Amino acid sequence: MASIKRMKGIAVSRPIVYGNSATPLQAKKVGDSDHTHRWTISVRGINNEDISYFVRKVAFKLHDTYENPNRVIEKPPFEVSETGWGEFDIIIKIHFNPISGEKPLTLYHHLRLHPYEEDTLANPWPKQKPVTSYSYDEIVFNEPIDIFYNILQENTTSSIPPKRTPHHQFSLQAEQEEVERLEKAIRSTAQEITRHRERCRRLESDIAAK
Repeated sequence: MASIKRMKGIAVSRPIVYGNSATPLQAKKVGDSDHTHRWTISVRGINNEDISYFVRKVAFKLHDTYENPNRVIEKPPFEVSETGWGEFDIIIKIHFNPISGEKPLTLYHHLRLHPYEEDTLANPWPKQKPVTSYSYDEIVFNEPIDIFYNILQENTTSSIPPKRTPHHQFSLQAEQEEVERLEKAIRSTAQEITRHRERCRRLESDIAAK
């Protein structure tokens, strides 16, 4: 059996985008289901780059009300399309190339069907305009197995290049960048909550006026 050799002091990152898009269903006939939207949840590379060289399969855990809620996609595109009426949390488990020796990575995404906001001109959201909710992340392989490292090196495209990381040393720059990302996310969430509250107040005023 060949010995497993890890690339000491090396970390290799690969960017991914995961999330969903949703569009309202067209006018339905009497007797159709109460589903209101068609949506697609996906895991993909930047600019739809192929990630199958390091991703073996992706498992999506949908709401239990769906038939066969555990969907396993073993080849790209790693996505699931469905229809529904409600929003819920989806568990995403990414399984890597077996040769990597890496454990699966679990992510969580809240399925978004509604805009909860107006457009930049304060106009109501167009009925047929898709609603999108995607997150960017970087998968970091610390000290990858040499064979897997070679595979990563052969598929660099626009991915973040490998870098050597000193042992027992935390990067202050990385810490600051993480803090800035968190602060940006907090500001964005606060703004979305404010917009949602204002929209609710307007709807309540409209209802009270009728």
